[in-house]
Amino acid sequence: MILIINTSGGNLEFVLDGQYKSVAVEKQSVALPAECEKFITECGTKWSDIDAIGVVVGPGSFTGIRLGIAYAKGIAMGLNIPVVGISLFDLYLAATPDAFVAIDSGRGDFFVAANGLAPQTMEIEELETKQMEWPRTVGHRPFDLRLGVNIVKEKIASGDLAPVVPMYLRPSYAEQNKK
Repeated sequence: MILIINTSGGNLEFVLDGQYKSVAVEKQSVALPAECEKFITECGTKWSDIDAIGVVVGPGSFTGIRLGIAYAKGIAMGLNIPVVGISLFDLYLAATPDAFVAIDSGRGDFFVAANGLAPQTMEIEELETKQMEWPRTVGHRPFDLRLGVNIVKEKIASGDLAPVVPMYLRPSYAEQNKK
């Protein structure tokens, strides 16, 4: 079984064995361990049944992504199982491989990627032109976190077990404001 954890947005999201759960919480850092344990129990599973963990590495909330990765790595280390990073771009492109992915960053620009286009930030003016190179644009609707299970399986099968690190597409506020 593969557990998928997403802390990149406002809610905690989990997938296990085809079951999905989203939990609205005030503080992800406080709620993550208890909500994950609760989800696993609700699925009728034990930690020892989990073979790998997939965790969303971005783009999204700077703190949320770091929290999810740290938690996933800690659990994976304790269970001696692999942890695999997946991006929101991976999820969108798994559903629509020929799409241009444009996710509103909430800061006046967009996180974008596509097959043949590396993840980056883009201003709206450039995005409006660039997206025309693909038949459709996605990112404005929710993604299906359940697709993460197959992404993790494919990465494990191909030996793509690169270290799991956050996907930062721009400097943090601290780096931008450094004197």
